[in-house]
Amino acid sequence: MLIRKPSDVVPSEITPPEVYSRRREFIKSAVALGLAAGFGSGSLRPAFAAAKLAPLRKGAFSTDEKMTPFEAVTTYNNFYEFGTGKEDPSQRAGSLRTRPWTVRIDGEVKKPKVFDIEELLKLAPLEERIYRMRCVEGWSMVIPWVGYPLSEMIKRVEPTGNAKFVEFTTLLDRQQMPGQSVDVLEWPYIEGLRMDEAMHPLTLLTLGLYGEVLPNQNGAPVRVVVPWKYGFKSGKSIVRIRFSAEMPRTSWMVAVPNEYGFFSNVNPKVDHPRWSQAKERRIGDLLKRETLMFNGYGDQVASLYTGMDLRKHF
Repeated sequence: MLIRKPSDVVPSEITPPEVYSRRREFIKSAVALGLAAGFGSGSLRPAFAAAKLAPLRKGAFSTDEKMTPFEAVTTYNNFYEFGTGKEDPSQRAGSLRTRPWTVRIDGEVKKPKVFDIEELLKLAPLEERIYRMRCVEGWSMVIPWVGYPLSEMIKRVEPTGNAKFVEFTTLLDRQQMPGQSVDVLEWPYIEGLRMDEAMHPLTLLTLGLYGEVLPNQNGAPVRVVVPWKYGFKSGKSIVRIRFSAEMPRTSWMVAVPNEYGFFSNVNPKVDHPRWSQAKERRIGDLLKRETLMFNGYGDQVASLYTGMDLRKHF
C-alpha cells in the first residue's frame, strides 16, 4: 500500500475534516449565539426580517443529484472579503449589512438604472435551480439556488451595440468586510463575463439558496451564479454591474494571470499550474469523481466557444 507523506499531498486533494465532524454542533452553537445577540457577527442567517423566499417555481436545468447539506454550503466558503480560511466567511460575515442595498447598472446601456434590492426580488418570478458548483481548488457542491436568469435584468436596461462584456463589482467596505484590510487581492473584487455568457439562460441572478434569502457568507444580498465556470467567476455581494466594449480587468487575472484566465470554464483537460483539474471531491464524499467538461453543462454552453482553443482561452 502506498502511504503518502503530507508533503506529497496537494491542497486540492485534502478533504477538510471540519466537513465531516462537529458540523451540526457548530451550526447549533452559531444559531443560538445569533439569536441571543440579535443575529450577531457569527450568525448564519442575514440580519433582517423573514428569511423565506416564496413562491418559488422549479427552474430549468436543475440536476437531480443529491444536494449538499445546508450546513456545509453555509460554513465552507471562499469569500476573501471576510478572510482566506474556509470558515472565515461564516464566522465573520455577520458584519455585513444587506439592507438597505442598491445595485447600479451603467456603462454601455440605453437605460442606466439603480435597482433597490427589494425591486430586484420582484423583477421576475423566482425559481429554484439545483446546480453543480465546482471550485478551482478541486472541491464541489450541489446547491439549490434561488433567483432568475440574469438576462431578465439585462433586457430592462437595454445594452447598446457596443456592449461586449459585463463587469460585476463587489461592495468595498473594510469595516463590513474585514478581509479587505489584507491586500491578498486588489479591492474591490471584480469579475466579468462576455455578453453571450451573461445572457445565457443558465446564468442566474441569485438572491437565495435552500428557499431562503442568501446568507451573508454566500454572497448576500445578490450575486451571480455561472455553473459551468469555476466558482470564483460568480461574483458576490454585487453593488455595480457595468457594460463595456472592453474585457474587464478581473481580480484574479490581475493577481495571478498565469493561473486564472478570463473564461475559467471547468475543464478537466486544463490543469491549474499547481494541481490537476481532472478529478474533484464532492463535499460530503470520501472518494473523488471525474470532473465533467463545463461542469456537466456542455450540452447547453459548448456552442458559446466554438472555434476557440480552450487551452489558450482558459
